[in-house]
Amino acid sequence: MAASALQRSSAGHAAPPAVQALSDAVPRPFWLDDPARPKALPALVGDEYCDLLVVGGGYSGLWTALRAKERDPGRDVVLIEGQETGWAASGRNGGFCAASLTHGWANGHTRWPAELTALEELGHRNLDGIEATLARYGIDCDFERTGEIDVATAPHQVNELKEAAEEAETLGVGGHEFLDRDAVRAEVDSPTFLAGLWNRTGVAMLHPAKLAWGLRRACLEAGVRVYEHTPGTELSSRRAGVAVRTPYGRVFARHVALGTNAFPSLVKRLRPYVAPVYDYALMTEPLTEEQRAAVGWRRRQGLSDSANHFHYFRLTADHRVLWGGYDIVYRYGGGVRAEYDHHPATYQRLAGHFFRCFPQLEGVRFTHTWGGAIDTCSRFSAFFGTAHGGRVAYALGFTGLGVGATRFGADVMLDLLDGERTERTELEMVRSRPLPFPPEPVRSVGIGITQWAMTRADANGGRRNLWLRVMDKAGLGFDS
Repeated sequence: MAASALQRSSAGHAAPPAVQALSDAVPRPFWLDDPARPKALPALVGDEYCDLLVVGGGYSGLWTALRAKERDPGRDVVLIEGQETGWAASGRNGGFCAASLTHGWANGHTRWPAELTALEELGHRNLDGIEATLARYGIDCDFERTGEIDVATAPHQVNELKEAAEEAETLGVGGHEFLDRDAVRAEVDSPTFLAGLWNRTGVAMLHPAKLAWGLRRACLEAGVRVYEHTPGTELSSRRAGVAVRTPYGRVFARHVALGTNAFPSLVKRLRPYVAPVYDYALMTEPLTEEQRAAVGWRRRQGLSDSANHFHYFRLTADHRVLWGGYDIVYRYGGGVRAEYDHHPATYQRLAGHFFRCFPQLEGVRFTHTWGGAIDTCSRFSAFFGTAHGGRVAYALGFTGLGVGATRFGADVMLDLLDGERTERTELEMVRSRPLPFPPEPVRSVGIGITQWAMTRADANGGRRNLWLRVMDKAGLGFDS
């Protein structure tokens, strides 16, 4: 949207200050707008042969390729990416790298109570493994293990956070601390904050695109052959393995790992299990020293509020504020298209919410606006499996927590392809699937009703109406 359109309303009057703060923002992801972005690699032309083909150059594919070489340096690995490494969700997210494999321990306890201890342990080991990998390969992605605070901005959420802290202690989920109003505002000062629940060790902040680029470099150094601008268009079985067709050639492999996430799966029967939804974010200019002092935030935690339509926000290495979330936008048919990457109405809404949360930052400008697709599934956490007689593996449906959980998913896919029984493959979480989303038009109608019901619940003290209670009982959900 042009600056003049932002600066003046349709009636000819000056636009609100929150909207004016968007007037200079460029519509592209902040993380990818970086001179350190590596040059694109050539596309595949002709035929390739390998032991393992990885389809997708986001976190899921990059972790799979790297972990495959770490397990067996002699394994011949090829990775193909339809655009450029890290250009999609892996370069557009908020940079929250969580230990949780289950979209929070509460969701994990609801769905797999007998496995919660194991899932929490595996998740923390996975986050430790990510931190160790960054050190081993010298990947500088501004990694900070600061934790995350869930904040209450409505009275009913205070009790919910208190109960969550007590339940976490009862279940042995460590590292969670309840903060009352004064305590949470001593950490990050907003007049909207009424309480907080600080997960001290289970979340790290990082620069998401630099993580993807660092993983790409590590893959190349390990001997992975990476082809960019090479989408996989068709998958078929062959007597000796699997073939994937690309625009200018084919790849013949013994095994294939699919890391396509929000994009239509090459295994068509999996498509009903994922609903691509769009999430949007703003980035501010760097805060001055005085502005930082007005907010506090000395320990640089990630934050999110506790509403159904929630915001997430964090500081970057150069003291900008990323502010995203709230709207969850689904388009009829579930397509993933470039024109969906921007939503000016959401940007304006987010800007207004930002200054409501931090009125002391009045006058701060936004420099970047962007959006991207999230691979939502009905249980909020990834599901796994194989196809084509065990020669193809997949991990899908990370629902916004893929920054960390994709490394775990990579290990699951490799376990399945290698035919290994491990502590991962024995999990009910890994052996089960979520419920699929219904076909159109029922899917769009159902998502629309769910979004309306979630908004109503936020406005009515968190009380979930009959529709949401039925959805909960059926194990169906919709989130980002």
